[in-house]
Amino acid sequence: MKKLVLLLVLVMVATFVLVGCGGSTASDQPSDGNNVSLEDKNGKNSVDFSKLVQVRGSDTMVNLGQQWAEVFMDNYLEAQIAVTGGGSGTGIAALINGTVDIAQASRQIRDAEIQQGKDNGIDIVEHVTGRDGIAIIVNNDNPVQELTLADLKAIYTGEKSNWKDFGGNDGNITLYSRESNSGTYAFFKEFVLEDEEYATHSNLMPSTQAIVEGVMQDVNGIGYIGLGYLSNAVEAVAVSADGNSEAILPSISTVQSGDYPVARPLFLYTAGEPKGVVELYMNFIIGNEGQKIVEDTGFIPIN
Repeated sequence: MKKLVLLLVLVMVATFVLVGCGGSTASDQPSDGNNVSLEDKNGKNSVDFSKLVQVRGSDTMVNLGQQWAEVFMDNYLEAQIAVTGGGSGTGIAALINGTVDIAQASRQIRDAEIQQGKDNGIDIVEHVTGRDGIAIIVNNDNPVQELTLADLKAIYTGEKSNWKDFGGNDGNITLYSRESNSGTYAFFKEFVLEDEEYATHSNLMPSTQAIVEGVMQDVNGIGYIGLGYLSNAVEAVAVSADGNSEAILPSISTVQSGDYPVARPLFLYTAGEPKGVVELYMNFIIGNEGQKIVEDTGFIPIN
């Protein structure tokens, strides 16, 4: 009888130890808010943070993308996001080829690119994540302060090539443009040049910063850059839709109101609907924290 009582006591003690030390479930464990496991839409699988998320594309968006990634990785310490530039076309091509998870683009994807993705078994999904104004810049010593869209077209197609035609000094206009793989190049060509070709004497620059530096050093230079890159190093020109419209300077408020005429959406493209860590990242970008970063980097949030 004593042996039976002793055995029952030992069983009760062992049960208590198991419950107290190892019996709690994952849902009972406290979370630090960073390395948290999140369920997918089906509530079955946790997000796998071991995957390196590759993001490539628009040079206009590269600083914005890097800020998104840094804050996201601060929030989720196990997350790994790598962001590189190279131009919108480069990012979209990489998405089509399956070498990146997200393409950043400052111009809308073309029908031919969508078809190329389908040919590779990829249904590309578009996400609008912000808006950007394209600032027209000149050297700080250039007296020209206003231009119409028609003026810009005449300048960049080479129809007019002297600043005196626009109330400026007698000097040949130096054109600074992005390279053809840039989303800003494509947008400017479609929207401002109305799909006409750039003048053959245009200087095709590898980055937005290269355009800024070129115009800084060239009293006859003109360039176009994303609003987020505008600084006192160059002068922004007010732009009017036509000769009967008010010329408007680029700013967050004038782009947001629709008054400034040279503006565009900013896109992210994914291979299919995002899942796992990519879905979590996209939700972060379009959420309050991600949109605050859009505003802080000089762009216009979507909400």
